[in-house]
Amino acid sequence: MKRLILAFFLLLTLTPASAQLVDEKPKLVVGIVVDQMRYDYLTRFWGQYGQNGFKRLVNNGFVFKNNHFNYVPTYTGPGHASVFTGATPENHGIISNSWYNKFEDKFVYCTGDESFKSVGTSTRAGEMSPNRMLSTTFGDENRLHTQMKGKTIGIALKDRGAILPAGHSANAAYWFVGGSEANWISSTYYIDELPKWVQDFNASEKAESYLKTWAPLKNIDGYIESGNDINEFEGGFNGMETASFPYDLKKLAPQNGQYELIKATPFGNDLTAEFAKAAIKGESLGKDDITDVLTLSFSSTDYVGHNFGVNSKEAQDTYLRLDLAIGDFLTYLDQTVGEGEYLVFLTADHGAVEVPSYLKSKKIPAGYFSDSDLITRLNQQVVREFKAGDLIANVSNGQVFFNYDEILRRNINASELQTKVAHFLLQQDHVSRTFTRDQLQTGSYNEGIASLIENGFNQKRSGDVVYVTEPGFIVYPETGTTHGSGFSYDTHVPLIFFGKGIKKGSTYEYSTIPDIAPTISAMLGISFPNAATGKPLKSVLEK
Repeated sequence: MKRLILAFFLLLTLTPASAQLVDEKPKLVVGIVVDQMRYDYLTRFWGQYGQNGFKRLVNNGFVFKNNHFNYVPTYTGPGHASVFTGATPENHGIISNSWYNKFEDKFVYCTGDESFKSVGTSTRAGEMSPNRMLSTTFGDENRLHTQMKGKTIGIALKDRGAILPAGHSANAAYWFVGGSEANWISSTYYIDELPKWVQDFNASEKAESYLKTWAPLKNIDGYIESGNDINEFEGGFNGMETASFPYDLKKLAPQNGQYELIKATPFGNDLTAEFAKAAIKGESLGKDDITDVLTLSFSSTDYVGHNFGVNSKEAQDTYLRLDLAIGDFLTYLDQTVGEGEYLVFLTADHGAVEVPSYLKSKKIPAGYFSDSDLITRLNQQVVREFKAGDLIANVSNGQVFFNYDEILRRNINASELQTKVAHFLLQQDHVSRTFTRDQLQTGSYNEGIASLIENGFNQKRSGDVVYVTEPGFIVYPETGTTHGSGFSYDTHVPLIFFGKGIKKGSTYEYSTIPDIAPTISAMLGISFPNAATGKPLKSVLEK
């Protein structure tokens, strides 16, 4: 009996010692965001992809096939912030790329910060910081957890795509300035001068080498997954009569922003991947057992999508080339960090709608909405109702902001003004629904567009009335496309986990963008970002 009791006691004492709260951590976490990547870009171009890029991630990783943004608006700034904070604009505060600041009576940019100076450029493009973002990222939490020994580096062509993912405590964030410079730059928020490896990269004229001819990667006749090369739904570049291949970028550069043109071609993604490789080497990322974080955003897909649209040959070619760049980058990680020693996730900051004029040509309801016409009619209506012409301070991002000084001076009831403005907006063609500040502050919505509006509504920064246009209707020119809505074409984006600790598989279970950061945090055994509302994804965590 005593032997049985002793054996049981030993079992109790030994079992916890052999158990691990956290599996062995990856040496490097790479968070990849593809700007403006609809989920169906994975499936539509699948047969054209090679084996080493998207197919390697999907076939050897875990795929969430029903992954969505759970808030509005679906723009680049909020998207990148939400991926890495695990929160929505309600809590992280990045309510758009730019928004009307009612306290300063001016527009502010999501990463703009004049208290810091540019590093690496003669322009003001480096006057940036993450200070408007109210939450930590999982990179911040990893820095805190490792006593600042784990590095975090953010990289993107766009400043907001580099700064917001990297977080507040990042070692550095780098973005690209075109024009006549063609340099990767940063801000004094992070560093006082560019590291030697960045200076060397800029001096290598790698960026300049991409002003070359953009021709289809494969035989264009084989691009059967997209529309005709010449059509009336694309924007194109200055200096060309049609938006059609090939594009002589060196010849077109003077009329299209010089080196800025690189961003609007798939070569911008190639440049980003090459710079990311240089960062891994220059910063010695993934070289020890303390986890580092690299945030990597491929921005050129967004520029191409805005210009040419979802159904263009240019968009297809851009994704086929991105597939090669990702495959090459994964191979580089294998060689430098070690196969099986790193963790990658890939997602997007938003999707995009098919060009509405194209949809209309196929008898699908779609069209264009004029904010300027709406503002004129709204101001006229407010004057009729309240005998005052200064009650509306601003209309932008699908929101109406009131002039509270004028409301107070005229002793007007703000709730009544909300109700009447919302009622008027709902009578306008192609406005499908409206929400007032009172509704969003006191109500609770669990599903549908109303829930997405609520998750994107920041009480301090958002407007007083929110309006939603019908599906397929956008505020944009009649060529190219955009995004920002809560409809599936904007919310449904890829989510793939790949690498150390990730089993193979897929699921159709509903997941949301804010679930990513808590999932990575759980895998690393660190605190969740401090405003996170997402939940760890059990499917990818359970072995």
